Amino acid sequence: MLEVEVRPSSEGQRLLKFVKAYLREAPLSFIYRLFRKKDVKVNGHWEKEDYVLSSGDKVRLYVTEEQLADFKRKRDAVLPRELPYPIVYEDDDLLIVDKPSGLLVMGDSKGSANTLARAVLAHLMHEGSYKGEEGFTPSPAHRLDRNTGGLVCFGKTDRGLKALTALFQEKEEVEKVYLALVKGTPSPREGTVEVPLLKDEKHGFVKVASLSEGAKSAKTIYRVIEPFSEVSLVECRIITGRTHQIRVHMAYIGNPIVGDAKYGDFALNKEFKERYGWEHQFLRARSLSFGNVDGVLAPLRGKTFLSKVSIKEERLLSALREGGRLK
Repeated sequence: MLEVEVRPSSEGQRLLKFVKAYLREAPLSFIYRLFRKKDVKVNGHWEKEDYVLSSGDKVRLYVTEEQLADFKRKRDAVLPRELPYPIVYEDDDLLIVDKPSGLLVMGDSKGSANTLARAVLAHLMHEGSYKGEEGFTPSPAHRLDRNTGGLVCFGKTDRGLKALTALFQEKEEVEKVYLALVKGTPSPREGTVEVPLLKDEKHGFVKVASLSEGAKSAKTIYRVIEPFSEVSLVECRIITGRTHQIRVHMAYIGNPIVGDAKYGDFALNKEFKERYGWEHQFLRARSLSFGNVDGVLAPLRGKTFLSKVSIKEERLLSALREGGRLK
């Protein structure tokens, strides 16, 4: 059993977030099981995941010494080192990283160790701004799919993370624009897709459904940037930000993303693999633009940050423009 006193810096956090930060190397399945088994208490009482903590609260976790030792070994495996991915912005509270495609932002249920979040922790330990204190862990304020490259914002401090999280939830003062290579040419070349999406948590699949079925509203604005013979490069601006939103919306209008193994055109995917060696979805979180933000986010006000198109993506686009094959 482990008992932790909530520090003032963690006041206002949800209990689930606090426990995830404290046992940050534990699989999510283990943490959710703690709550299901009522092995998490606050001030002697069992509380649900959404309980809001106050400074001085005593959080009790019923875990074994062996489990704690195992988590500690994994935590100690995060060694200070420079971040191998481009940093497009950093200050005392915030960090924006250009994530490569193929990299998880956070660990999954399988406990994947190679993640952007772990790399960021190692970077912050290397620069001395994070020393591994319990109760708060620098974390991303939003996520990208493993095979989507682009910009990800991290809160280095609790106040930075809270401000970013609120910003992305409210969405009014931040604009996210993506680049996608899609099948065919959307018609019209500029349009809006506004259909609700329903997520199947068990199978990790999202589908178009009605609000009465429990789906959530979703809105994507797209614009064709450059058409080719079989595919087109489009710009997508998401107004909502649901899981797999762009991938499902573009497939819904008949223009699935090239290389998308879940919602794409499998015949086209096979053709691009054979012709160009292209094997994953062509989708990039291209830019983040900040509006009239204040407080800890004030340094971002009025700024736009860009993700660099990868060498492989640029080579594919060049081949499409030339009508040839990748060499």
